[in-house]
Amino acid sequence: MPSAARKPFRPPAVPLLACDPYFSVWSFTDKLTDEKTKHWSGSNMPLTGMLRVDGQTFRFLSADPGKTPAMEQKSLEVLPTRTIYRFEAAGVALALTFTTPALPHDLDLLAWPVTYVNFELKSLDGRSHEASVYLDALADLGAANPQQPVAWSRLNLGNFSVLRAGTVEQPVLQKTHCERIDWGYLYLATPSEKGRQTVANAEEARNGFIKDGSLPVHDDVDTPRPTCQGWPVLACTLDFGAVNAPASRSLVFAYDDLFGVELFNRKLRSYWRKKHADIGSLLREAFARHAEIEETCAAYDEELMADLRASGGEAYARLCALSFRQCTAAQKLCADYDGKPLHFPKENYSGGFIATVDVHYPAAPFPLLFNPELLKAELTPVFDYVRSGNWPYPFAPHDLGDYPKANGQTYGGTHLPLDKQMPVEECGNMLLMVAALAKIEGHAEYAKAQWPILEQWAGYLLEKGFDPENQLCTDDFMGHLAHNANLSIKAILGIGSFGMLCEMTGKREDAAHYTKQARAMAEQWRKMACDGEHYRLAFDKPGTWSQKYNLVWDKLLGLNLFPAEIARTEIASYLKRQQPYGLPLDSRGTVCKNDWSIWSATLAEARVDFEALVEPLYTFAAETPSRVPLTDCYWCDKGVIRNFQARSVVGGFFIKLLADEALWTKWANRRRA
Repeated sequence: MPSAARKPFRPPAVPLLACDPYFSVWSFTDKLTDEKTKHWSGSNMPLTGMLRVDGQTFRFLSADPGKTPAMEQKSLEVLPTRTIYRFEAAGVALALTFTTPALPHDLDLLAWPVTYVNFELKSLDGRSHEASVYLDALADLGAANPQQPVAWSRLNLGNFSVLRAGTVEQPVLQKTHCERIDWGYLYLATPSEKGRQTVANAEEARNGFIKDGSLPVHDDVDTPRPTCQGWPVLACTLDFGAVNAPASRSLVFAYDDLFGVELFNRKLRSYWRKKHADIGSLLREAFARHAEIEETCAAYDEELMADLRASGGEAYARLCALSFRQCTAAQKLCADYDGKPLHFPKENYSGGFIATVDVHYPAAPFPLLFNPELLKAELTPVFDYVRSGNWPYPFAPHDLGDYPKANGQTYGGTHLPLDKQMPVEECGNMLLMVAALAKIEGHAEYAKAQWPILEQWAGYLLEKGFDPENQLCTDDFMGHLAHNANLSIKAILGIGSFGMLCEMTGKREDAAHYTKQARAMAEQWRKMACDGEHYRLAFDKPGTWSQKYNLVWDKLLGLNLFPAEIARTEIASYLKRQQPYGLPLDSRGTVCKNDWSIWSATLAEARVDFEALVEPLYTFAAETPSRVPLTDCYWCDKGVIRNFQARSVVGGFFIKLLADEALWTKWANRRRA
């Protein structure tokens, strides 16, 4: 095992409640007791947890209340669907598990805005201990800032009790460029027979538990009010009684946003609303299925981690585990009016756009691996936008607007100037993703439904793609570049992909034409880009180099347009150019894009070379002082963030599993029993 993976993993940030771009709470510290929990953007979203044992009170979650001694944190494990902390104090051990059942093959579960919090206690000294657990959430988890007036209430749903909080204003889908939600409602639900609940000022609720394990008898009735006035919390206690043998309790956090996304000026509900009329119905199912879902998630995590380790090693598996919920929580699954799923990523921390094509593309290995229907749900709104006639260009758009309003592209400004577009980039992205769908499904029915648009984009690449003009690509933070060799690869593979689709749809004459053109371009590319022991950043720039991460699709799709020697040459060059924390994107500096780096590493024929290229990426994640949900853009010489965090593009880490056709087929064909 490589050196970095021999010791416990210290993620830069840890997912706790991770459901969508707004309902997203993380720990940014080594120990869960070191600091308040936060939204992925860094603003405070405090959760506080305490354990009372034989009359002594300890905290295990948050730095508040600071005078209460912290339990000793013994371990932390981040798995695809679960985060598990283990603590010890006063002769007992606490296992604290956050489970978000975001299983991509089961769209109903994936859409649930629900995280289970499970507490398991056991005696360490063979003695019986009286124990109870306290947990609270600040009432402004559904507010944009503490000055907004918030109201709260209590619900009784059979054998469990529910607290609810949300803003008075409720500006549903009215705001864009906002990191936090201020509409909809936060819910805290506990079993009635095992727990008590209250809404009270934070200090009053916490001090009561610290003193004697109690909660205020009556809810704080001074509502609505800004949460900065007393910091009201939704608080609960769960009683364990006498603990000797292992015993467990659980609660549920949920968030009902009422409407999830606006698409072409119509409001769409979250996908879970297809089955459930309201949040009460969803919570009833969540409690009824709790044991089954916990068992399913545990088995899922174990199986996926085993395949990841077998495919790419321990460091690779740990990176993918960390990326899993980051990927799912940066997107929103909604239902169209006919019930079909539509999936929308938010471009977190990098513009706030919705349905960005060059975010779909780097993240595409995730839906391609786990449920190809999800990728269709992402691409369909883009095709519908082009079909509507509201997109004026012959190439593919960049985005559909500013999250959560998908009403038309906004990147580049109101007038969509040509110099702000990514014409070759987005055409190639769309063609490659549709071709990958056809490969894993074994047919091109989805492509048939989009045929005139795909044909137009393939024609555009024939005309403009081989030697790109001065323009942006997905790495737009590096600026415009003409004659971009990696972008040219994308265009060539996009043309080859369309040739593949033509073959699959019986258009053999067209298939021969596009494939012939792509092969000729690939041969010309080899001659123009060759620069000795590597290939150039741009055709006209000798002495430069860049990662050719787009080349991986030649291998994955079986196009075989480029000689295998090109990938071998590139891998040998990359291994020589690595910095302590990864491989630079290109010769212009030391910016590392870890998603692209794993794509590039997947070109390697030898497992040892793949692991050698991934190891520094893992070292960055484990050592960086940039304590944010995993960035995909950082300085690989210094190990600090450049920009971007919490983005769905880390779903691209799973591309290595696509290179094993048996694994790709296994996971992509999984469906709910």
